[in-house]
Amino acid sequence: MADLRSEFLGIRSPNPFWLASAPPTDKAYNVNRAFEAGWGGAVWKTLGVDPPIVNVNGPRYAAIHSNERRVIGFNNVELITDRPLQTNLDEIRQIKRDWPDRALVASVMLPMEEKVWAKYVPMIEDTGCDAFELNFGCPHGMSERGMGAAVGQVPEYIQLATEWAKKYARVPVIIKLTPNVTNIVPPAKAAKDGGADAVSLINTVNSIMRVNYDTLTMYPATDGMGSHGGYCGEAVKPIALHMVAEIARGKDTAGLPMSGIGGISNWRDAVDFLALGASNVQVCTAAMVYGFKIIDDLVDGLSNFLDEKGMSRVSDLVGRAVPSVTDWQHLNLNYVEKAFIDQSLCIKCGRCHIACEDTAHQAITTTVNGERHFEVIDAECVGCNLCVSVCPVEDCITMNPLTGGTDPRTGQPITTEKADWTTHPNNPMRKTT
Repeated sequence: MADLRSEFLGIRSPNPFWLASAPPTDKAYNVNRAFEAGWGGAVWKTLGVDPPIVNVNGPRYAAIHSNERRVIGFNNVELITDRPLQTNLDEIRQIKRDWPDRALVASVMLPMEEKVWAKYVPMIEDTGCDAFELNFGCPHGMSERGMGAAVGQVPEYIQLATEWAKKYARVPVIIKLTPNVTNIVPPAKAAKDGGADAVSLINTVNSIMRVNYDTLTMYPATDGMGSHGGYCGEAVKPIALHMVAEIARGKDTAGLPMSGIGGISNWRDAVDFLALGASNVQVCTAAMVYGFKIIDDLVDGLSNFLDEKGMSRVSDLVGRAVPSVTDWQHLNLNYVEKAFIDQSLCIKCGRCHIACEDTAHQAITTTVNGERHFEVIDAECVGCNLCVSVCPVEDCITMNPLTGGTDPRTGQPITTEKADWTTHPNNPMRKTT
């Protein structure tokens, strides 16, 4: 079987699955239960200093559900830990003594004053924690105090705070990045320029979930008033993957170690992050929804996948998909795929036809010889993949590459040679002579 033992910044853990800094890591009781269940590591819920943190005594969470009532998106307005700093430090020290083979990282959020970092970084490090994770990502509550995302959205602040942390810390320093920016690369570069050993991403996305349909006030609310919160869960994974890949292939950030966070619910999600450049992954929402025992499926699934691919260790997977990520202008415009419907799997629901007929290219039949029958019309199909996306039966509709013949859209021979976008007729900025 594949060896799932992980080493990240010299920090060893029995597997690459860590719990992210969040309610599941707020106290020793939770972290003990997580390590007993088999988690490889944990990032302690973010520590802060004066003024004291006070959370709302009411709804802190809200969810978006699928039609089957499965949580696919999650929002919170909870702040960093509201427990006394010394209590947290004592528990971190004890957990690390009890579980020396697990990764234990201290998440911190401190004001932008060097003297504060000089005082608290050594104090926290004295617990025996393996690393620091600087929380520059939280989009609510703390950002109004000039911390969290208020720092993470300004590369100069990121670099400065990173330099302070590195000045006073002996253990590795990880920078947790906010997704609430237009380009993730400048913040990552600032962390690197400040001496960061790694980055972790993403933190939560700024969001408001919905309104209360009875009172027409926002939901959730505290005494009739609500605030924007942080969005996480399965729904944010594509955003996180994009940002991880951008850092992995960035000219100024390639090679910067990453811990992937955002919507990891099963082993396939972990494969996505690892293949796109993360060295390990952190999980929060899935653990809050399903409990710590999901680690069994995560570990077994990743191990089996590596075995199937002939990979002996997690590091064999890291970054494997990065070379396939490019800018749109470099895509091969001469490559052609068409949809194909497997009639043995088709349940004749008609979703593919409705989607294609109403909103795409009218490329799917509804009847053949007077009978209800759905089949792709090659001459009209542009290979957009919409029908595959809406079909409720897995693998019923697939995309098949065409390697010869004539493209029915253009009448031209099909080739797999790469198109020159600078002269392609579909490019409005094409070079002309």
